[in-house]
Amino acid sequence: MRAAFHDDLDAIFTDLTSVCELVSVAVRDATLALLEARNDLAEQVIDKDVEIDDARERIEENALELLSLQSPVAGDLRIVVAALRMISDLERMGDLSVHVAKIARLRTPHPAVPDIARPTIERMAEVAEQMVERTCQILRDRDVSAAQDLVADDDEMDRLRRKSFAELLGQEWTAGVEPAVDVALLGRYYERIADHAVTVANRVVFVVTGETPSGS
Repeated sequence: MRAAFHDDLDAIFTDLTSVCELVSVAVRDATLALLEARNDLAEQVIDKDVEIDDARERIEENALELLSLQSPVAGDLRIVVAALRMISDLERMGDLSVHVAKIARLRTPHPAVPDIARPTIERMAEVAEQMVERTCQILRDRDVSAAQDLVADDDEMDRLRRKSFAELLGQEWTAGVEPAVDVALLGRYYERIADHAVTVANRVVFVVTGETPSGS
């Protein structure tokens, strides 16, 4: 009976990893849609978000069923509770990708990001994509060391966010108000994707060690 229960716990982590991989694709495709003015990709990201939403419901149902039927304690309880929180973070990352895709769709056939802001937004997108990919690996391997290393990438994202604000407020900005709003929102979306990635990684640390990383 307990062996079957632990198989169910492992299955939850496998499902979380699968959702993370869906999110990784969403972030990548939303960024391509944004930078290449690809309406087809933007629509695809928006349409496929239902898969992430459905997966969240399925994982929540499985986790709550384990709570009600197995009454887990200690380390097992940590896994179930953390899984419920992680799937919420992953779903939010998918939602943020949709927000990026909607900005891309709104501005096509023209790029949403003006040339002056493009290098910074490109780098923010790259960092976000890398962090999501690494989060998937952290979930797959329950790798505490890799989870702790993810904080360095988040520090870079914070620096890029400040740089983006400086560009928006600088005298060189001549792109107008609407692009400024788009860029401000995009910076926020990518920053939040990174924040959620770190939160998921910190929850993996909690599952494995029972300790909550500082600042999480």
